[in-house]
Amino acid sequence: MATVDNAVYVGGRRTADPHSLEETFEVMRARSGMAWIGLYRPEEPEVHAVADEFGLHELAVEDALQGHQRAKLERYGETLFVVLRPARYLDASETVDFGEVHVFVGPDFVVTVRHAEAPDLAVVRRRMEQDPVLLAWGPGAVLYGILDEVVDQYAPVVAGLENDIDEIEDEIFTSHHDASRRIYELSREVIAFQRAIHPLVSMLAALQDGPDQDASRQEGPAEELQRRLRDVQDHVLRIIERVDAFRALLNNALMVQATLIAQRQSEETQRLAEASLAQNEEVKRISSWAAIIVDDA
Repeated sequence: MATVDNAVYVGGRRTADPHSLEETFEVMRARSGMAWIGLYRPEEPEVHAVADEFGLHELAVEDALQGHQRAKLERYGETLFVVLRPARYLDASETVDFGEVHVFVGPDFVVTVRHAEAPDLAVVRRRMEQDPVLLAWGPGAVLYGILDEVVDQYAPVVAGLENDIDEIEDEIFTSHHDASRRIYELSREVIAFQRAIHPLVSMLAALQDGPDQDASRQEGPAEELQRRLRDVQDHVLRIIERVDAFRALLNNALMVQATLIAQRQSEETQRLAEASLAQNEEVKRISSWAAIIVDDA
């Protein structure tokens, strides 16, 4: 099923688990609650059903269906459309796997569309359901929870990349033949990571400049939500600083590797030249002795 979770919340508490999208819409309106609908690789009819009910913009719907979008935040009237690029570090292959999640946020609804296993939004839902006060702040609080989870999951990626770079430094000075290839592959992953996280700075700034519809109704929750968004932004800035440093380290590593390769090639060329020279001298000596022997004969 494309619908992985579907609930209606009133006052921050889960009050209904509808069996269909149509039932969700009816219960949400009847109880003046908030709908939170989670979709995983949905089919086009299911997305269009949600879009028709909540008046989602056709361009945002098209992006959600196609996937492969960059991280971004767009406003369509009262609705926010957010694309996030979660990431996870795979120990087995020592690579970074990037996912994609789309979030529609309106005055009384949140719709998430995932195209990959990560992030596990069930974790976000469980955590927020354990904090009804936070969840009662509305759709803006849910968006905060999703952003916080995505950014938290960047930490293991940073640690994995840092460990790989440490190994690269050892390989460079032990004449490891695959060091150049691994530096190149790591650089590509770091660049992809930068593309995923750099847009978050302006996105979080935009969310702070324009409070969400629900949070703006009460000064207290709005202020607290802004504080939490600033905290997420601080985490993003720290991650960006480290990842940017990774790219600089890899560039330096590539330069050092190129220098060492050139030096080794030069030393090998010199060794071959010296061997050739010694061989020539030996040939000359043999030729001289041969000439003497022939003369004596």
